[in-house]
Amino acid sequence: MKDVVILDYGSGNLRSAERAVARAGAGVTVTADWDAALAADGLVVPGVGAFAACMAGLRSVRGEQIIGRRLAGGRPVLGICVGMQILFTKGIEHGVTTEGCDEWPGTVDRLDAPVVPHMGWNTVDVPEGSVLFRGLRDARFYFVHSYAARRWDLEPDPTGLIEAPLVTWAEHGDRFVAGVENGPLCATQFHPEKSGDAGAELLRNWLTTLS
Repeated sequence: MKDVVILDYGSGNLRSAERAVARAGAGVTVTADWDAALAADGLVVPGVGAFAACMAGLRSVRGEQIIGRRLAGGRPVLGICVGMQILFTKGIEHGVTTEGCDEWPGTVDRLDAPVVPHMGWNTVDVPEGSVLFRGLRDARFYFVHSYAARRWDLEPDPTGLIEAPLVTWAEHGDRFVAGVENGPLCATQFHPEKSGDAGAELLRNWLTTLS
């Protein structure tokens, strides 16, 4: 059984995420403890609400450093909803720009859609070779958000030595990033813990990537 820490930094559906990951077959601890978060087989970074508030909470527990150290060592991290958004360079909400973790270049901003927030079930466009979405190409997932990364700005490695990330897209008004698989760093804009059987299968898929 893999050991997973749900990072507790004051944001996110912690208990829902805890139950969902446990049902997927992992041993789960909800904590902000530095050593536990670094040592776990997998780290889940949830998030709800405003980008700026999530980043403030994350920094209060040195969460951005935990994420960075884990990734430097090839240790898996899964971001969920705003926990995915804060992995980008910056977020812009109500005219206020907040620096993110800058694991991926790009900006999170308001969806360009007739109805915001985007709330409810939606399909996603899964790239070939996805492990996270294995067996889930036609599945629907549950979204609740007003902001997203609407572009993917990471340029391919010119040497070809580093495998390009797999980016999953969805549409609400225009296209936005719904999921990313980038070596040990994975993320979803939707909530797998609220996505029924499809979300449970996605979490099981993620657990298979933990060493």
